Amino acid sequence: MSSILKKEIPKLLDKNFDLKVLEIGAGSGVNLRVLSDLGVKKENIYSCDIAPDAVNHCRDLGFNCIKSDLFEKITKKFDVIIFNPPYLPEDKAEPEDSKVATTGGEKGGEVINRFLRQARNHLVINGRIFLITSSLTKGINWLDYEKSILARKKLFFEELYVWRLK
Repeated sequence: MSSILKKEIPKLLDKNFDLKVLEIGAGSGVNLRVLSDLGVKKENIYSCDIAPDAVNHCRDLGFNCIKSDLFEKITKKFDVIIFNPPYLPEDKAEPEDSKVATTGGEKGGEVINRFLRQARNHLVINGRIFLITSSLTKGINWLDYEKSILARKKLFFEELYVWRLK
């Protein structure tokens, strides 16, 4: 995702120097740092995560981060929303503590579908979403988003895709 942000965010900043960005599932904060390094104002970078440790880590890095299940506690609208979701189909053998980061539901697309339904209420007109999925992810309902693949990466058992949605 970082390489896509490095390519796409400067173009968006050229059009809007006051770009407001939200990352759902901020995790280690790597994308938050990339956004800041690219020139997005730190006060315009928002994030959330369902894991309290991730929230605390991102806060320790100096970013605005809250504990939220997707948009549960998000009230604002954004120019850009970033999400690297759990996207794998459920594996009954996977330990419960790792499922929250990897499992997107029975088919893999259920968390993404919740995200896509909620995201439209938090995206400004002409806003963008950057989203990662896998060739293993099934059952995604893209609704009426205009979508294009910005990058692909083959791994040994899957192919990852970075999408831009409008």
